Amino acid sequence: MSHIPALAILGPTASGKTALGLHLAEQGHPVEIISLDSALVFRDMNIGTAKPSAAELLQVPHHLIDIISPEEVFNASDFVEECNRLIFDIRQRGKVPLILGGTMMYYKALVSGLDEMPTADAAIRQQIETEAASHGWPYMHQRLMGFDPVTATRLKPNDSQRIERALEVYLLTGKPLSGFHTRAQAEPIELTTLSLEPSDRKVLHQRIHNRFIKMLDDDFLDEVIDLKRKYLLTPDMPSMRCVGYRQAWEYLDGLIDHPSFIEKGVAATRQLAKRQITWLRSIPDKVTVDPLQEGWVQSISPWLTQQIDRIKALPE
Repeated sequence: MSHIPALAILGPTASGKTALGLHLAEQGHPVEIISLDSALVFRDMNIGTAKPSAAELLQVPHHLIDIISPEEVFNASDFVEECNRLIFDIRQRGKVPLILGGTMMYYKALVSGLDEMPTADAAIRQQIETEAASHGWPYMHQRLMGFDPVTATRLKPNDSQRIERALEVYLLTGKPLSGFHTRAQAEPIELTTLSLEPSDRKVLHQRIHNRFIKMLDDDFLDEVIDLKRKYLLTPDMPSMRCVGYRQAWEYLDGLIDHPSFIEKGVAATRQLAKRQITWLRSIPDKVTVDPLQEGWVQSISPWLTQQIDRIKALPE
């Protein structure tokens, strides 16, 4: 079995992943962190993503943070390519790659592989956009429902960017987008993984609520206002579909009031955590720890030390 020479620490939002990664660095472990987070890649999105502070980023080398504009797109395929490159580079420096975050699709793509996705086709896109200009994106969404109900069901009728891509893939290949994404590797790949799985949802939910309120106290809305001024953004861009930012956009556009903004933002974050926990429970061959139990960091530290030492000793 192939083995990725790295250590992964996964967990839902607000479970203590970042704190654990920093703790390992503080203990002198020779780690460099590769962010497994689809929101941290965006520059100038700091408060709403709970991005590590400047001081924390200086404590230990971090990668895949602040690498693209909020106008750009970074997908699972990009992550796999960059992550594999970084693993090699980090090991060349005699350090241990620590893959840390909660974007489970990225993790699955890394260990299970990706199908070869077709590249963009200007003629097909023009055809789709011309039809959308005549009939509207909800109509195109209904068209997609006939070709690829799995993808269409998870998209909103006005999500033009994703609807266009899904239709483009189908028209180019005759295969639905949902038929691509991750696939089983010809040979399974093992990645030593620690999963942070909170035992009490109520406690996690309270943490999520408290963190959202702290974001507001830290001027999260001003951050979104600045993003809208600085960049040419639309609400259907991947950056603005991140949890919290989507609800802030609705509030700033006058579509919801302030109490509804808070309620929807917290609810969306809870739903994200629920999906993350479901993914985590499906991962085989992992070590699990409850980050809500007293002394959990100390209890898992010997295992973490053992794994870091083992990975560091592997031949490059």
